[in-house]
Amino acid sequence: MKGKVCLVTGANTGIGRVTALELARMGARVVLMCRSEEKAAPVVEAIRRETNNDAVSFHALDLSSLAKVKASAEAYLATGDPIDVLINNAGVAGYQGTTDDGFEVHFGVNHLGPFLLTNLLLDRVKSSAPARIVNVASQAHQRATPIDYDAIQKKTKTVTGFPEYQVSKLANVLFSMELAKRLEGTGVNTYALHPGVVASDVWRKVPGPFRWVMKKFMITNEEGAKTSLYCATSDAVAGESGLYYDECKTKRVNAIATDAAAKELWAKSEAFVGEYLGAKAA
Repeated sequence: MKGKVCLVTGANTGIGRVTALELARMGARVVLMCRSEEKAAPVVEAIRRETNNDAVSFHALDLSSLAKVKASAEAYLATGDPIDVLINNAGVAGYQGTTDDGFEVHFGVNHLGPFLLTNLLLDRVKSSAPARIVNVASQAHQRATPIDYDAIQKKTKTVTGFPEYQVSKLANVLFSMELAKRLEGTGVNTYALHPGVVASDVWRKVPGPFRWVMKKFMITNEEGAKTSLYCATSDAVAGESGLYYDECKTKRVNAIATDAAAKELWAKSEAFVGEYLGAKAA
């Protein structure tokens, strides 16, 4: 990975941090795309020290606001730097409410934000080919119901937020499937994955006692980052695209994750972010 430029969203904590650390250890130029520079700056310095790799930097990204996503993408494109690997890792779970744009918070942060970011950066990714786009989904998508496009335009309905989280992870899988079809022949491959049930900060909004019990049965961030790193770097998957991985192996997706569902999600998502996307969709 020496010299390759890797963008990792949500890389100041959890599996994103481990992913960024290991990519830097492999010699990559790593950009940590995070909301808070205050929280990310110490992580950037720690990764630099641990890997002896100074090519690690922070870039502002807030996936809860489409306007801020666009500003972040434009700021990165202005640097002129390539994008060899984009890892859409950031996400939320167990939240309540809506994003700045009025979308259910899990759907907005976990899907719409990354959908817009990826499409805005896509020309740069294509020009950097061979390149990869890695979408951190979850096995939770296996329990998702078909996407209710009215519900995702309202605040979180359930108390736990987990049904909404499951839908957002289904959206990650569908997005990766459809994006792969649209990128055929470009030299850019896509991957969706389940990192494992990881004791990361993604669960920080779950009430304390429940979170403590949950985490006792979860894997570490280091274990959780393995499949992300596999999809981002392994020669074994260099010829694969649009598939779903768990424990560094391909796995079947939810039966409702059909090509038709993926096309519908793409069309709906494109309409939702159209004001910010313009004519840049794949």
